[in-house]
Amino acid sequence: MSAWLPAAPCTPGQCVERSRAAAAVPLAVLRLTAVAVLLLAGAAVVLTPLGRGRPRRWGTVPAVVVRCWCRWIVRAAGVRVRVTGAAPPGGGLLLVANHVSWLDVPLLAAVRPARMLAKSDIRRWPVAGPIAARGGVLFIERDRLRALPDTVATIAKSLREGAAVAVFPEGSTWCGRAQGRYRRAVFQAALDAGVPVQPVRIRYRTGERAVSTVPAFVGEDTLLASLWRVASARGLMAEVEVRPVIAPDRHPDRRGLAHAAQGKAPSESMCAL
Repeated sequence: MSAWLPAAPCTPGQCVERSRAAAAVPLAVLRLTAVAVLLLAGAAVVLTPLGRGRPRRWGTVPAVVVRCWCRWIVRAAGVRVRVTGAAPPGGGLLLVANHVSWLDVPLLAAVRPARMLAKSDIRRWPVAGPIAARGGVLFIERDRLRALPDTVATIAKSLREGAAVAVFPEGSTWCGRAQGRYRRAVFQAALDAGVPVQPVRIRYRTGERAVSTVPAFVGEDTLLASLWRVASARGLMAEVEVRPVIAPDRHPDRRGLAHAAQGKAPSESMCAL
C-alpha cells in the first residue's frame, strides 16, 4: 500500500449504522430498479453514435442534462438532495470533495459535470470499461507510485483544456464521522495548469442525526450491501456544500492548497457508533 493509495480505518461493523426506520422491501426494490433504469438510460446516451458513426464522448451532453440525471439517480435511491452554493459554470476547474459513498460521484457531478478519476483496471471491464472511457473518465494506476507524475500531468492537461476534473483526495472512502487528510498530489495539477480549486463538502443525515453513516461504502463492504442499505433506508438526506472557490494564485504550493481546500484538520482516528 502506497501513500498514493491510502486506506481508511473505517469498517462496516464498527462505523456503519443500520437504519432505524427501514422502508418496505417492495419500495426498496422499486428504488433499485429506478436507479438501474436511469443508469442504463445514461449508458445508452453515452454509447449512442453521433454523426458519422462516432461515439458520443465526454462534454457533448449538455451540462444541465448531466446535472439533472445525476440528481435523479440519487433521488431514485430514496435520498433527498440539498445543495448550497454553486461552482463556476465553465473553464478548467479542480473539484475536490470528501469521500463517503458511491453516491458522492453523482452528487459531485450534479454540482458540475466533470471528468472523474478511476483506477486503470476499470478500463478492461466488459461493459463498464467502454462506457467509462467514452464518458471521459481519466484512468490512473493508483497502486504504482512511479506513475504519480504521469497522473498529475494527465490531470493538468485536461484542466488546461478547460475541463473540470473531479477528485476525492482522501484516496479512500471514510464513514462520514471520521475523515482522512487530503493527499497533496492532485493539487499540484491545479497549480501546474493555473486553474482554481472548488472545494465541496458532502454530508449525509437521517432525521435529526448530525451525521448518518448509512450510505457509507467502506472497508470490506460490498456494493450490493451498500445499495440495499441506502435503498431500504428512510429519511436520508445528502447535503452538498459548495464552498468558495480558491483562486490559483492564493497558495504557492500544493501543501497549502490542499489544507485550504479541506479546511480544518480532520480526525483520522477510528470512529465508533
